[in-house]
Amino acid sequence: MEKRRLTRSNNGMIAGICAGIADYFDWDPTLVRIGYILLSLFTVFAGFLMYIVCWIVIPKEN
Repeated sequence: MEKRRLTRSNNGMIAGICAGIADYFDWDPTLVRIGYILLSLFTVFAGFLMYIVCWIVIPKEN
C-alpha cells in the first residue's frame, strides 16, 4: 500500500490547495473549489483565512 501525502498541486489555480485536497481524496477539483467557495460565503470568509493557513502549512508537490 502506497503512503499518500497531502501536498499542494502544481495544477492549482491560485496556490494548488483545493487541487491538492482533491488529489489526496481522489475527488474532482472543481467540486472541491465549489465547496470551498460555499464554505467561505457561509462562514463570513473564515474559509479565506483557512486557505491562507493551508497555503503556508501544506508543502508544494515535487
